[in-house]
This record gives sequence, structure tokens and C-alpha cells, in this order.
Amino acid sequence: VLCAWPPGTALALAIAQELGSKVPFCPMVGSEVYSTEIKKTEVLMENFRRAIGLRIKETKEVYEGEVTELTPCETENPMGGYGKTISHVIIGLKTAKGTKQLKLDPSIFESLQKERVEAGDVIYIEANSGAVKRQGRCDTYATEFDLEAEEYVPLPKGDVHKKKEIIQDVTLHDLDVANARPQGGQDILSMMGQLMKPKKTEITDKLRGEINKVVNKYIDQGIAELVPGVLFVDEVHMLDIECFTYLHRALESSIAPIVIFASNRGNCVIRGTEDITSPHGIPLDLLDRVMIIRTMLYTPQEMKQVSLPSSFLLSFPLICSQCSLTAVQKGIQGLDLAPVHHLTT
Repeated sequence: VLCAWPPGTALALAIAQELGSKVPFCPMVGSEVYSTEIKKTEVLMENFRRAIGLRIKETKEVYEGEVTELTPCETENPMGGYGKTISHVIIGLKTAKGTKQLKLDPSIFESLQKERVEAGDVIYIEANSGAVKRQGRCDTYATEFDLEAEEYVPLPKGDVHKKKEIIQDVTLHDLDVANARPQGGQDILSMMGQLMKPKKTEITDKLRGEINKVVNKYIDQGIAELVPGVLFVDEVHMLDIECFTYLHRALESSIAPIVIFASNRGNCVIRGTEDITSPHGIPLDLLDRVMIIRTMLYTPQEMKQVSLPSSFLLSFPLICSQCSLTAVQKGIQGLDLAPVHHLTT
């Protein structure tokens, strides 16, 4: 889609709000692709991948409830010496339906300490991985203190052992970055080298291909769902002929998002060429594939037909007095006819 309107308008924000938070929306400006650290095609592909979402649904077996007991059991150190080690942890969980006592591995006790879990907290423990998540303090302790920086949650319903569906929304670019960032060695020279050269990591096509295979496997198994979003490219005439050639290929991908171009140019020379002119600065082969939406300014007659809510009409005199504004006509009746003039204070 090509929208022929002036750049810098609020229509991109309006599109993002209409789509909502569940649909990925990635705005960019045509001049963003020019960088000394990273290739132009890499910037375009990164924004393409940011506009493609993946909704992962996973059913996990968890133990959830309020902590009623947390007792680490110690034993003699098998390596000898006077110290003792933790052999296991006894934890009691309570829900509205019942209670359950669990015997946990010592490694889970370290996770409990990191989350700062104590009696009265509501937690859940994943049965497969042993991951611990503290959800907050049980609301039965809400009146314990007058002031406390604590989040209170209700007592969980149902059984302690339950199946919970967890939905997580990520983008393909998030998966790329998570798998492409090199960790380096643990020696001091590697750490100093990473500090001295904070260069942006470029993601290879081979890595993206491997991630696409894993994503397609999850989609076939029903674990994940692809959510194609919207890529908004403002001032598209700033792209050069190399970027348009790359866009032409990227748009043919099976997981390509919806791409919206915005430009306010007429016939102009395509950037990167010497004498090739085209409408909106876009090559004709790409221009034939897009649908052009032209926007026009409101005429005075159309501006008169814009209806204002009654709440605004009632509060307008107060707004004028606070902002040092005045209406030309007397009263609110002149709002549909007269402009509002700014007065210098």
C-alpha cells in the first residue's frame, strides 16, 4: 500500500492504535537505512522481522499456591569437613481447594532464594523445568502493614497441581537477536575486547533460515501461531534503487508482513540513479504492485461538518482562559465558522 500524504502526520500512530497491542507494528523512516555499521538491506530485513509476530501457546504442568511452609533440610557434606549441604527442601502450597506438601531438589531452593520467596507469597513452580515465579503476596496479608511496596494477589483457585496455558508474544527479530548475540569467552581479554568494540551484530541469512525452520516446525505442530503485522515506511522516496530491489524480493516471501509506504513526492529521480524518474520516487516494477491511497486536505465546508462532543463545548471557555486563547465570534456558536487565534501574553 502506498499512501500519498505529507510526512510527519499522525496517521502512522492512528494505524498502530487501531491495530492494537497484539499485532506487531514497526514504523521506520526511509533515511534510517543509511548507516556506517550495518548494511542497508540488513536494516530493512530487521524491520521486516520486527513486523512479524509469533504467538507461542504452551501448556505446562505447574504447582501453584500460597507458601505455607518452607523448610530446607540439611545433611552432612559428602566431601567431608564441618560444613553441611542442603539435601532437599520441604515446601507447602495452599489454594482455595486444598493444600499439598512437596519435596524439592536443592537446585530449586536456589531459585526460591533468588525470587526471595517466604511464607505468605503466591508462587508457581513448573513441573518440567523447575522454574520458580513469584507472583506476589497473598491478599490475606494486605492489612498487615499500613504502607508497603508489595503487590497483593488473590489466593489461587482449584488444585495445587494444575495445567496452565501460557501465551507469549515475540517477534522473529527477537528470536534472531537471542540466537545471534555472541557470548565470547570468560577470560579477561575477551571481556575487554567486547567492551572496546561495541559493534552491532549483523544477523546472517543462514541463521534466519534455521530460525524459520524451527518456527515452521512449531506452526505445523500447533504450538505457535504466526501473526503478520504491519511495516510502515515513511518518506519512502529516500530509499535507493538497491533497497527497492531488495524490497521487491522480500515482499514475495511467504511470511512477509503488510507494508505501507508513505510519500509526498510527485515525479522525481529515483535515488541511486542518474536519470530514471518515476512517480513518488519508486521504481515502476514495484509501483505496479502497490495500491495507492491519496489523501486530501479538508475543505472549509468539510471542516464545518466536523462535529464536536458536548463535553468539549462545555469545557471550551475554561480551556481558552487557561491557555490564553480566545474565539473570534462571541460564544461557542462560532466554533464551526471561525478560527481560533493565539494571543501573546
